Amino acid sequence: MSAPEFWNNNETAQQVISESNEMKRWVNGWSALSGTLADLFELLELALMEEEEDTIKEVESDAAQFEEQVKSFEMDIMLNDEDDHRDAILTIHSGAGGTESQDWAEMLMRMYLRWSERHGFQTEYLDFQSGEEAGIKSVIIDIKGLNAYGYLKAEVGVHRLIRISPFDANRRRHTSFASIFVYPDIGEDLNERQIEIDDKDLKIDTYRASGAGGQHVNKTDSAVRITHLPTNIVAQCQNERSQHKNKTTAMKILRSRLYQKYREDQEEEKNKLESQKKKIEWGSQIRSYVFQPYTMVKDHRTRVDIGNIQAVMDGDIDRFIHAYLKEFSGHSPKK
Repeated sequence: MSAPEFWNNNETAQQVISESNEMKRWVNGWSALSGTLADLFELLELALMEEEEDTIKEVESDAAQFEEQVKSFEMDIMLNDEDDHRDAILTIHSGAGGTESQDWAEMLMRMYLRWSERHGFQTEYLDFQSGEEAGIKSVIIDIKGLNAYGYLKAEVGVHRLIRISPFDANRRRHTSFASIFVYPDIGEDLNERQIEIDDKDLKIDTYRASGAGGQHVNKTDSAVRITHLPTNIVAQCQNERSQHKNKTTAMKILRSRLYQKYREDQEEEKNKLESQKKKIEWGSQIRSYVFQPYTMVKDHRTRVDIGNIQAVMDGDIDRFIHAYLKEFSGHSPKK
């Protein structure tokens, strides 16, 4: 970087700087962990020599925190895909079953919002379709934070709920489904990936927004639906009062979905995902959440299960994500 000709090509220079900063992040992280471990060993030796019980307990507490730091560093190392560092666009769709599945979709939405809050990520609704009686039909959320996509790609698939339905007067047990998919938020980077969107390939429809939002959204054709004709990929937004803002958001979603399709096509050609291909359809759930007759959340891909279902619904899902990354690191999810 100190070479005189380094800045002759600004694009190449920025790429080198980005790669350099990424390498420094790993090196500095490893150095910090090594230093902490050395300090813990030194403090433990002194405490044992002096037989200081309080200091030994302090070391035990610090060691537990150190273990969590190592796990976090290990998880970051697993995020080695070129898009793992990006923000994520999370979509949730309720399955068949009306109010019951729509309520389940809203429960999952809350779970991911709480998970995002735990990680200090920012969230923004891009589209929200409320249920007819309760819950949601679908929602699209932009989750901003380092490695948000890398973490959340572990959640792609069908999630199954088993519980005594609060909407059933006869208190019968019901099974509900909701599907999750996650796209990397690529912003304006499509051109860098040799993907172009031609205006003539777009069909843009406007319509009146429905659901929550007040009287204004229902009186104007502010909602926007964009269809990419060559691929038949559709993106829509009705969350903003302004048609212009809804169009901008819909284009943001469309770019990410087109890029995801590009990634999938490339990976299919290389035959990289044969072991991971699973369509998102009812009956091919990746995880089950059982509220009755016992409480347990079980991931069917990694065989990890957690008995504290309330903690999971409050956003404590890192064990599932970590197990997935450990087993399938380097693979991208297929819709």
